[in-house]
Amino acid sequence: MLKEVIISGFGGQGSLLIGQVLAMAGVVEDKNATYRPTYGFEKRGGIAFCDVILSDEEIGSPVVEEPEAVIIMDERSFKRFEPLVKKGGVMFYNTSLVTSKPSRDDIKYYEVPCNDMAQEMGSDKVANMIMLGAYIGYSKAVAMDSVEAGLKEKLGHGKEKAIPLNRKALEAGAAISNK
Repeated sequence: MLKEVIISGFGGQGSLLIGQVLAMAGVVEDKNATYRPTYGFEKRGGIAFCDVILSDEEIGSPVVEEPEAVIIMDERSFKRFEPLVKKGGVMFYNTSLVTSKPSRDDIKYYEVPCNDMAQEMGSDKVANMIMLGAYIGYSKAVAMDSVEAGLKEKLGHGKEKAIPLNRKALEAGAAISNK
């Protein structure tokens, strides 16, 4: 099993958290995992993206050059990463913020209205977990329980009360890609 993913959005959307949680979920399942963040010096508003690789084999490089999947949270990221998706790959994009229309016919697209769904759930902060859930529902790269364990690890002690809403967001996202 080899999963190579690029996750991108603007700073403050939680794109890097998606990558961290996904990589931690891989480790929970005893997979080899790499997480490589890239971001500008801006704290909020600048583009932030990461490469995540999950594998049953040893990983030679943490760099993802031709991803099988791309997870996009904003318009600039859509334009930047759509051309990089491997032929036959998949792109998940946030229709709440992306206005561009898909331009390729050799990849699959999943439209995920993350921000709209998060608002309906009562917290804008879970938009990223909705998107992660959509990817997990599609790829089955890791189990949802492993994602929850990774989220608990990342959020740390004192934030346990956030777990139920995040789990609900993950499951809502998974329902989109399971249709």
